[in-house]
Amino acid sequence: MMGSRIKISALGAIMLLLLIAPASNAAISCSVVIKDLRPCVNYLTKGSGKPPSACCAGASALASAASSSADKKAACECIKSASKNIKPNNQLAQALPSNCGITLPVAISPNVDCSKYGWLRAWKLKLGVLGWA
Repeated sequence: MMGSRIKISALGAIMLLLLIAPASNAAISCSVVIKDLRPCVNYLTKGSGKPPSACCAGASALASAASSSADKKAACECIKSASKNIKPNNQLAQALPSNCGITLPVAISPNVDCSKYGWLRAWKLKLGVLGWA
């Protein structure tokens, strides 16, 4: 009887650990990136001046969501693909983060090099900071 209580307690502890363990580090989905930046499309293609508040709110949400290297690379690939279709005004696209008062983790451009947002780039930057690269 005591042995079964120990087994049940151990099983309960394992289940609790599984419940509080961090979720998988899956990269941000393209649908999230598109949803966040959709309010910016008209501004980026035909706009001028300051972007609409909905655009800045979406860009800010993307900046918060794309925190890991995998997120940044996935967001970059998605933005690169989408920007080939919408052909944004380069000046507006480059100025979007500063016009919204944020730092966007990726550039909005059909020509951006997304490899610089991956794990290898992050590793090289870390080595450079340590003086090893």
